[in-house]
Amino acid sequence: METLNVALGDRSYPIYVGPALLERADLLLPFLRRPKTAIVTNTTVAPLYLQRLADPLRRAGVDVAEIILPDGEQFKDWRTLNSIFDVLLQRRCDRSTTLIALGGGVVGDITGFAAACFQRGVPFIQVPTTVLAQVDSSVGGKTAINHPLGKNMIGAFHQPQLVLADTDTLNTLPDRQLRAGLAEVIKYGLIRDLPFLEWLEASLDRLLEREAVALGEAICRSCRNKAEVVVADERETGERALLNLGHTFGHAIETGVGYGRWLHGEAVAAGTLMASELSSQLGWIGPHDVGRVERIFQRAGLPVYGPALAGERYLDLMQNDKKVQDGKIRLVLLRQIGQAVVSDAAPQIEILTAIAARSAHV
Repeated sequence: METLNVALGDRSYPIYVGPALLERADLLLPFLRRPKTAIVTNTTVAPLYLQRLADPLRRAGVDVAEIILPDGEQFKDWRTLNSIFDVLLQRRCDRSTTLIALGGGVVGDITGFAAACFQRGVPFIQVPTTVLAQVDSSVGGKTAINHPLGKNMIGAFHQPQLVLADTDTLNTLPDRQLRAGLAEVIKYGLIRDLPFLEWLEASLDRLLEREAVALGEAICRSCRNKAEVVVADERETGERALLNLGHTFGHAIETGVGYGRWLHGEAVAAGTLMASELSSQLGWIGPHDVGRVERIFQRAGLPVYGPALAGERYLDLMQNDKKVQDGKIRLVLLRQIGQAVVSDAAPQIEILTAIAARSAHV
């Protein structure tokens, strides 16, 4: 097991990464304020892992409530959020009850938001079971639900008490989900860690084959990058925005085609190619750099072209982005491979050209 730390003063917390951690109630018990918890999961993860997490806690004397949500991005909404509150109230949970998110990014986001809201804030723990959640969404305290007009537009910053990433859960992850999670791993290399990108280029086949050592290294390296950025800029007023490379375009894709049709990582991959094209048009990186970005995403089995939405539709959806300021779309772009910046300097015509270059044709 590897132990990392998110150093936020009195709100600091560990990230445990390794195999066979779900049954380690000893890792969780120190973070429970009282022997009562509610595990939030979904219909896909529950049959696989719910009892492996819940039973050791019950044997340790913890009162465990189980909340099983429908699976899918389309259920990350007010209705599903309210169903969590229903169980918490029915079970007489209070401010000392800890919520545990067992699942991927959707479960983690909605559970964290429920924890931020219930009785004005209760503690929660992240137990991510997908690559995407283990390397990105479980760390840093961003919680949210979606709105029909925009992804993750309703939420709160609410840091977990602990992140417990059991790498064994990746053995049952569908190939499509594994590949989608790698988009967030590749992102760290592109925005701030060139040696990591070079390692990924050399190790991608091992990751796709689910080699345990390679996956563990990729998860730990990604979490270190995420933790460093969160510590430097917890509320995303500066450097943390760089973690959104490809996300403004990608969220537009997810919203535009309907939540759940494209996985988040798939949309981020196509969005990153749009951002790369725009960076090239601005003269910051060369066509060979765009080709390098394209090759690693293609090798990962991820899309390098977005859906055939009209350019104006993309722009309209991108206006509902958390980085928009004073009506200006602020994008994460590449000054060079391994160095990203946030910029609102791109003319609209250039943005449209980049979208057109990386959109599938009808």
